[in-house]
Amino acid sequence: MSTLADLLAAHTGLTDEQGGHLQRLVGEWQLLADLSFADLLLSVPDADDPHGGFLTVAQCRPNTSATVLPGDEVTHVADAQLAEALRTAMSRGAITVDRGTAPGGTEVRRELIPVRFEGEVIAVLTQAAADTGQRVPSPLERSYQASAADLCHMVADGAFPVVEGNESGLSTPRAGDGFVRVDVDGVVRYASPNALSAFHRMGFTSELSGVVLADVFADLVTDAFDAQDAAAMVALAASGPALEPTGEDRVLRMEVDARRATVLVRAVPLRPRGVATGAIVLVRDVTEVKRRDRALISKDATIREIHHRVKNNLQSVSALLRLQARRTANPDAQTALNEAVRRVASIALVHEFLSGSVDEEVDVDEVVHRLLPVLVDATSAGAPRADVAVTGRFGVLSADLAMPLVMVLTELIQNSVEHGFADGRQGRIEVHARRGLRDLAIRVDDNGAGIPEGFDPGSSGNLGLQIVRTLVEIDLGGTVAFTNAAAGGTSVDIAVPVTADLGK
Repeated sequence: MSTLADLLAAHTGLTDEQGGHLQRLVGEWQLLADLSFADLLLSVPDADDPHGGFLTVAQCRPNTSATVLPGDEVTHVADAQLAEALRTAMSRGAITVDRGTAPGGTEVRRELIPVRFEGEVIAVLTQAAADTGQRVPSPLERSYQASAADLCHMVADGAFPVVEGNESGLSTPRAGDGFVRVDVDGVVRYASPNALSAFHRMGFTSELSGVVLADVFADLVTDAFDAQDAAAMVALAASGPALEPTGEDRVLRMEVDARRATVLVRAVPLRPRGVATGAIVLVRDVTEVKRRDRALISKDATIREIHHRVKNNLQSVSALLRLQARRTANPDAQTALNEAVRRVASIALVHEFLSGSVDEEVDVDEVVHRLLPVLVDATSAGAPRADVAVTGRFGVLSADLAMPLVMVLTELIQNSVEHGFADGRQGRIEVHARRGLRDLAIRVDDNGAGIPEGFDPGSSGNLGLQIVRTLVEIDLGGTVAFTNAAAGGTSVDIAVPVTADLGK
């Protein structure tokens, strides 16, 4: 499906700045749809249509009422009657009203709002809602619709959406989360039930109507600087001068900690026809979300600190074993201690990666590339240096799979170096990994002496191969097979089941 940018590029001659304004409008128009209880369509003159047709390039449905346009209208061309109404709205540069029939037969009232940018009308915003006749709206509906009317005039003036200077990744509260309408003096004229509940959780026990909202934030917010910023934000939005489109140093959205709750606050200035009429203040109680986030951050930091300390302890153990190996005169004991050093080092390396992970997962490819030089350089005395090549991809695995898998690779490479090339031949080891949707297949080949006649890896006294078989079959739930390669040397095939994850 084509994006808004694609459609604008293909069907209009708008500049980057004009296209950016329409992008910002579409990014913010869910609020307008919810407040007006209406579907929204964005239409632009189609440059490829010689008859002056209009193309729908974006659509939005309200969360506060049923849609009157259940079908996807994007890329649809307006019929002749609607196209004429759209041309009239563009030429007049003023909001016009007409009526029509929705695809399902519903009578629809449409407001055609010219979208102005830097004095030029570049598109038309259609606001379509069911024609409810003379039904008396509730106080909430009246406040919603009055605010929506102001926003529509701001769209026609080119003053909405307001560019904010603090786009720091904060989410946007919806009208249904908590809606407050304040006048130019910052006095609350209407507060929705959800907004009242949010302020009560913050510690405000009185009615909001008739209260200066900036004073409420100044009293409730625990941090003095945040309290000042929140109060100033509401006051500026309500009665400040017309806001410049740059958005520099403008704070219209922030998260504050009150006495009993954490809330996300957004202020939307209302400046229809350039005259300040107050502001909309949206609030969302995010106390429980922040509590869970803090708990997860604390837990994550604790787990990573544990991995870091385990790594440090294992490195200390490795250093002690290495020191003992140097002071041991017995060659067999020295070999055993050096093997223990490599095993401990491989486990420590996995813990090092886990100490920097936020989800208890390890990129095994990075571990293997870090581990191989250590293994090759630390082979037993007198053993020839082996060249090790790795192809394919291991991918990201959970810690309970990565740890034994790295140990298995350590043992296989170490075994090939020490036993496959014991006769002094030049060594080469190839490790190939193939990550599938449900399994991980690994093949380790060497050009060494191969498996001796009558040698049984399952009953061998070789500790390394016993470790490999135990880890693969029990810890990883996989299979391992040892064979002599056709061209000489040994081949080890390992198959391990993994959870399907296309992204890893």
